[in-house]
Amino acid sequence: MTISQPAAAPRLTRADGTPLRILVVDDEASLTDLLSMALRYEGWDVKSANGGQEALATAREWKPDAMVLDVMMPDLDGLQVLGRLRQNNDDTPVLFLTAKDSVEDRVTGLTAGGDDYVTKPFSLEEVVARLRGLIRRSQISISEAGDSRIVVGDLVLDEESYEVSRAGRPIELTATEFELLRFLMRNPRRVLSKAQILDRVWSYDFGGKSSVVEIYISYLRKKIDAGETPMIHTVRGVGYVIKPTS
Repeated sequence: MTISQPAAAPRLTRADGTPLRILVVDDEASLTDLLSMALRYEGWDVKSANGGQEALATAREWKPDAMVLDVMMPDLDGLQVLGRLRQNNDDTPVLFLTAKDSVEDRVTGLTAGGDDYVTKPFSLEEVVARLRGLIRRSQISISEAGDSRIVVGDLVLDEESYEVSRAGRPIELTATEFELLRFLMRNPRRVLSKAQILDRVWSYDFGGKSSVVEIYISYLRKKIDAGETPMIHTVRGVGYVIKPTS
């Protein structure tokens, strides 16, 4: 598991401006500590539980806005915890953590009522990004920063409207190109390796060949840098970086 800290993104809060409540459930104390640290960095209120029974008790009393839930636990497993939550009409968004990596296991978790699925080993950055995504989809939060734009030089990306422009010129991107550009722009002047990009942009939906990163970087360059001073740069043997032209 990589523990590099994600770049700051617009902070998500409850509608009343108070911090989101996230419950982290795993029987490995070292893992809950790492996850809690990363989620607190987002400005969220975090509690942890080391088993299914404790998770249910904490959820009942604390009313979290989202849960990070391990599947394999010694008392009640994650699927049993989720089943009991849903039986009680608790629709808290759930991000499953598991060491299993088969399609069958993913389907089981998602059809049981889970909202997303991350397999171990994973990066903290991926967990944070996926948790932010399911929180946004659940519409329980607002952005503390009213501006949903990411700006690097004269390049502007709007996370809400999915619009991109450079120097006022609209740029049409596919969904994957948009996610790749967003990851680059959230980390300006930071060199990102192919492995980091694969992990964040493609995750478990892709087999993992690094050549796909090269292909999509070339697509972005044709759209972002065509006729302009290049913003996307290759650092040979390391990865890619985006930075303003001046």
